Amino acid sequence: FFFLLKQYENQALLFGKWGTSGLVGRHKFSDVTGKIKLKREYFLPPKGWEWEGEWMVDPERSLLTEADAGHTEFTDEVYENESRYPGGEWKAAEESYTDVNGEKAPPPREFTCPLGWMWEDDAWKSDLNRAVDEHGWEYGITIPPDTKPKSWVAAEKMYHTHRRRRLVRKRKRDPAQAVTAGRGMSSYEDQEGWEYASLIGWKFHWKQRSSDTFRRRRWRRKMAPSETHGAAAIFKLEGALGADTCVDDGEGKSSDKTKESATKVFGANTPLVSCYFDRVYTYHLRCYVYQARNLMALDKDSFSDPYAHVSFLHQSKTTEIIHSTLNPTWDQTLIFNEIEIYGDPQTVAQNPPNVVIELFDSDQVGKDEFLGRSVCSPMVKLIPEEDNTPKLLWYPVTNNGKASGDILFAAELILRDKGGTNLPILPSQRAPKLYMVPQGIRPVVQLTAVEILAWGLRNMKNYQLAPVMSPSLIVECGGEMVESVVIKNLKKTPNFPSSVLFMKVLLPKEELYSPSLVIKVIDHRPFGRKPIVGQCTIDLLESFRCDPYTTKEDIAPQLKVSLLSAAPRQDTVIEMEDAQPLLAAQALSPNKRIFYLLFFQEEEIVDWWSKFYASVGEYEKCGQYIKKGYDTLKVYDCELEKVPEFNSLTDFCDTFKLYRGKSEDSDDPSVVGEFKGSFKIYALPDDPAIPPPPRQFRELPDSGPQECIVRIYIVRALQLQPQDNNGLCDPYIKISLSKKVIEDRDNYIPNTLNPIFGRMYELSCFLPQEKDLKISVYDYDTLTRDEKVGETIIDLENRFLSRYGSHCGIPQQYCISGVNTWRDQLKPTQLLQNVARFKGYTPPVLSENGRKINYGGRDYTLEEAEANKILHQHLGPGEERLALHILRTQGLVPEHVETRTLYSTFQPNISQGKLQMWVDVFPKSLGPPGPPFNITPRKAKKYILRVIVWNTKDVLLDEKSITGEEMSDIYVKGWMPGNEENKQKTDVHYRSLDGEGNFNWRFVFPFDYLPAEQLCVVSKKEHFWSLDKTEFRIPPKLIIQIWDNDKFSLDDYLGFVELDLHKTIIPAKVPEKCNIDMIPEYKAESSQKAPRTASLFEQKSMKGWWPCYVEKDGSRILAGKVEMTLEVVNEKEAEERPAGKGRDEPNMNPKLDLPNRPDTSFLWFTNPCKTMKFIVWRRFKWLFLGLIILLILLLFVAVLLYSLPVRIFKC
Repeated sequence: FFFLLKQYENQALLFGKWGTSGLVGRHKFSDVTGKIKLKREYFLPPKGWEWEGEWMVDPERSLLTEADAGHTEFTDEVYENESRYPGGEWKAAEESYTDVNGEKAPPPREFTCPLGWMWEDDAWKSDLNRAVDEHGWEYGITIPPDTKPKSWVAAEKMYHTHRRRRLVRKRKRDPAQAVTAGRGMSSYEDQEGWEYASLIGWKFHWKQRSSDTFRRRRWRRKMAPSETHGAAAIFKLEGALGADTCVDDGEGKSSDKTKESATKVFGANTPLVSCYFDRVYTYHLRCYVYQARNLMALDKDSFSDPYAHVSFLHQSKTTEIIHSTLNPTWDQTLIFNEIEIYGDPQTVAQNPPNVVIELFDSDQVGKDEFLGRSVCSPMVKLIPEEDNTPKLLWYPVTNNGKASGDILFAAELILRDKGGTNLPILPSQRAPKLYMVPQGIRPVVQLTAVEILAWGLRNMKNYQLAPVMSPSLIVECGGEMVESVVIKNLKKTPNFPSSVLFMKVLLPKEELYSPSLVIKVIDHRPFGRKPIVGQCTIDLLESFRCDPYTTKEDIAPQLKVSLLSAAPRQDTVIEMEDAQPLLAAQALSPNKRIFYLLFFQEEEIVDWWSKFYASVGEYEKCGQYIKKGYDTLKVYDCELEKVPEFNSLTDFCDTFKLYRGKSEDSDDPSVVGEFKGSFKIYALPDDPAIPPPPRQFRELPDSGPQECIVRIYIVRALQLQPQDNNGLCDPYIKISLSKKVIEDRDNYIPNTLNPIFGRMYELSCFLPQEKDLKISVYDYDTLTRDEKVGETIIDLENRFLSRYGSHCGIPQQYCISGVNTWRDQLKPTQLLQNVARFKGYTPPVLSENGRKINYGGRDYTLEEAEANKILHQHLGPGEERLALHILRTQGLVPEHVETRTLYSTFQPNISQGKLQMWVDVFPKSLGPPGPPFNITPRKAKKYILRVIVWNTKDVLLDEKSITGEEMSDIYVKGWMPGNEENKQKTDVHYRSLDGEGNFNWRFVFPFDYLPAEQLCVVSKKEHFWSLDKTEFRIPPKLIIQIWDNDKFSLDDYLGFVELDLHKTIIPAKVPEKCNIDMIPEYKAESSQKAPRTASLFEQKSMKGWWPCYVEKDGSRILAGKVEMTLEVVNEKEAEERPAGKGRDEPNMNPKLDLPNRPDTSFLWFTNPCKTMKFIVWRRFKWLFLGLIILLILLLFVAVLLYSLPVRIFKC
């Protein structure tokens, strides 16, 4: 174990002499880059290491190999040169023979065949496969100071002064002789180890040329460990350069910047480690290239001409070219006879070199185009006699990081002896020097039947500006081909007249090796032209394999087949007496659990939305729907075709996209149409005497056009992407079916992301011509163009032909009236007969009383089907209900609502929202369908809440009068949430000294109400600049507040009560029993019972006392009691029994008289006399009387004192 430290000696050519004067930016001794200065004294052995020998010249061994190294075939070349004066005759040039760079070369006669090689061509030939004239010459002109032309052209001109032609001669390896190595060593040593380059930084070569200006040679010195103690760690050599390797700045100081650059250049301060092997081993490589699949189409005919270029180390070989295919089968073995690999064979076995497979598209004109690359690790056999064979595997082919197909490939690397006697025998040849994949490695095949259901073509795009009119289908698989009949007119009849094709193919038994199935569509055009207008490759055939002797059906197959082929049947008419309802006779039978729920007292609305909300679990919006025993539907959270149990609705036929032309970088390149069809693949018996299995495609429906009625039900949208600046959108529906367009712009829903559409659209169409139903959601804009939110596309043909009955989902119950009326064209008993026929069962047998059906060997009874179920008056006859029960066990599509994702063309993989909907398809040949469902959104009804405020009691006294008395000027305010602009209040009861107020005042609150959902509908503009109103749905509530009126300040809030009209607190009859415990939100003691509530819509009217409270210090205190009458009337009742607000006219129902208020209830400064009488005199009358008496006494005393002296004086 040793290391070789190296440095390079550099010289430049200056004035014809080699030296160091012309080294610009380089050093005499440097590293491999020439930029870092390295002196020999800088190299110091680290601790534990010592030098072995002196510095020696060791040239780069990679330059010692000849150009033919590693090749089994090689072409020698030399250029013959001639020159002339302009317009003169051509003569031999000064240097008649040169190489491609213009350097002098020996003439062809002096070329000798090297040892180990033999000439393949008899003589030298001119190379005409270049841009040259018919004799191989190319012409040029010299521009001083150059002495040789820089460019060459094929056409001769008068001003040309030089011409040359390339002479070539091929040679090949002589297997009888060993190849000599190091043929250029002696001449290299003669040059003292120098290697040359035209300029600094250019590629080096070992033969000096006249244009060379720079040369270098490598010096090395061996360093070995002084003592051997096992393996030495390479990292110990880190920083082993004992001196500064930086450029001297002239002052003996080094630059920090240069230190960083040195580390950056080296990556680490570790010397180069060279490895020398004592022995070389010879191997034998066999590459088994079987086939490839799903390659890129690089030709305009939608195909490629692929071939494989296999490389291993320094050798390579190519396969044959397979024309016009994307799934080539080469079945070829490439043999590499002698490959020299250095190193221990065990190491090679553990980590063998990779085999690189590159695929190219062969082009007659221009350079072959690159298809992709794959890498395979060969299986290494150090003992060729080992019974271990490689296995063909699929390897991915990538092109620029993207998947570009797969290749079925295997390789084995065999360690061979000197004579090659231990190698396995060569495989059989299909052609000279073309070996097949040997038995044991190639897949084992068996005779297989491939049935093709070629149903039709859809959405074919123009080819070469002309429409596709008369196409036919070609199916290729395993080297076999079958072609369909021609469609005469694709626009009128897009289906093939004969739908079933059959071919026998030798397919591998293992699914891993199954070849691809190729579908080609050709168009029959005038003058015999048959261009390929589309093609498709199917990689995986396992899904189409079947057992032809077993019919394993768990669903009703091809219901529409029977519907379209069977004659229309007459409806069965059952006469019934009007006096006896349908279910009355059924109630007479014993041992039946039948529950009848009749609701005559409560007004209840049952519509389709009740059914929908009951199905999604929103029971508060469905009313009594569930309790009545009505059926529900299935709401899928995805598209119907994505439901796993329905097999993408492609059980009858699949849809395959057709491609054309060169592949692009997009995910779905060049889609030019669709092929509707399916395949059945099964093994055929090897013995021809055994009868073949039965065919799989039987009793197919009529392939002609079918006129159908399409009903599109749009329920609602969820989580739409905002389109407006306010974060909302104004969505509406647009439906496109071929050329038919329905734009429901007038019925847009403003300011919402979750609109409830409730729209049904009915169209007529012809299938399969008009199969793609496009449903789009647009955002309504007044001034600008409407923006598309998203769209979804439904294949109506798949739903029409599917065996799962997706054309019309079957409900849970058979109803002949009500919201769940049967809407299909055939009754359940007719559908059940068709199911039995296609399953191979005997026709179902119906009992005389219609309460038992024998189907598939099993008896079904109506009692078992309807056990523990609630029956209602809308159900139809018992035999139909029982047949429907059996149908629901056959895996058919139930009555449903599907949730489809909306996508935008600008963001195709990002959801733009959801659309809940479903589609019904009815062929007109079976007669008219049943009535459509009415899914119109519920409309709010006009209701009026009348509130009569009679009295208040125990209201908090919030003020003091001028005389110091506690009092309140009471009035009552009320409104319904959502209608704050319609707040109403009573007049003021002034100077209430005991909290009692008298009003006799009526509030009238009109509101829009949905009885089924028990919600109020409020529509209002969010801003004054809003164009449309936004709709809100809130619970119906009433808020009553008690206030204290102030004339010169803000009114004082005293208390309130909030009443839910659906859970209204039952009032107290007398005020003494009215307390705060009546409030439902108030958490009373657990020993107390919960407050009683009732629905005002059921009670119609309530009268009594309700408590009002106020929050203080985190607790509720009673703020007063209010006596009211609450009454809810609809619009009709309000017209019959009118009533005005307050005590205005019409003051009736009931009539409100003026309240009998105390005489003290008045505004004091508006009536001074009353103020003196009822305020001042009542409180201070004894004070006034005392003051009068005192004044009289004082007046008497004053008169007495005034007159007494006079009297005394007179006396």
